Amino acid sequence: MDIYQLRTFVAVAREGSITRASEVLHLSQPAVSAHIKASEDAVGLALFERTSRGMSLTREGERLLARADETLAAHQGLMDEATRIKGRLAGTLHLGAGNANTLALGRLIASLSARSPDVAVVVKHGTSVEILAGIRNATLDAGFYNEAGEPEPDLATTEVAQFGICIVAPPGLVAAPLDWRALAALPWIYPASSACCGRTAERLFKAHQIRPKRVISVDREDVTRTLIAGGTGVGLLHADTARVAQARGEVELVFEAPDRVRVLFVHLASRADDPLLRAVTAVLRAENPA
Repeated sequence: MDIYQLRTFVAVAREGSITRASEVLHLSQPAVSAHIKASEDAVGLALFERTSRGMSLTREGERLLARADETLAAHQGLMDEATRIKGRLAGTLHLGAGNANTLALGRLIASLSARSPDVAVVVKHGTSVEILAGIRNATLDAGFYNEAGEPEPDLATTEVAQFGICIVAPPGLVAAPLDWRALAALPWIYPASSACCGRTAERLFKAHQIRPKRVISVDREDVTRTLIAGGTGVGLLHADTARVAQARGEVELVFEAPDRVRVLFVHLASRADDPLLRAVTAVLRAENPA
């Protein structure tokens, strides 16, 4: 079983699906299936059970998964040590970023280009949930994501920015003073509860003891903005986006949530000694002193 097959085994185990694993690995589904077959042939064991719901690890597959994680970590350690021996910072950094992280990402790439021209950066765009999944299944080295609460303990994070979240509505739809129960009767547009706007929405619903009768789940802020401006309903936008839309007469700002969402640069805490990640963290901390 080579290192690429090992990565495929771990990705399928984490995602529970050849389709989703092919997306995170940037491989075709036949290639992922071929890797799994080659891995099973190499070890002489059935690693997965094929079910109507996807791919489920067998008991033997579960026992080998922990060793697979250790092997991938050891391989990464070997590559890190080779970089240190060469005495210069080089390699490829796979970064994840969301649509709201463009500014932080651009600053980082510009700084790395100036300080470490031998480092190549490959960017994959996605939601915060997708970025964290990529970091944990080793298809991403690090990334930027939005966190409204506390990060998980297996993650090392560096704060690079903060932003607020606003409830906005089409002009003239919501009367003053704000009536939360009347607001709940309108259609709401916001992303899944795992996203920062979704988590903020859930906290607001709990605080004001309401539950919208209809929710339209959208995970792209530009689409949410367009739907609200078009009169579809009320929804949540990042504060800067909301104010730009308000200045253009597209929406009215109804309420600004008290929470602040942090934009964090994140990687696995177990990779704290990775020279590339150390260099990136140093650049970000220099640009964003506490």
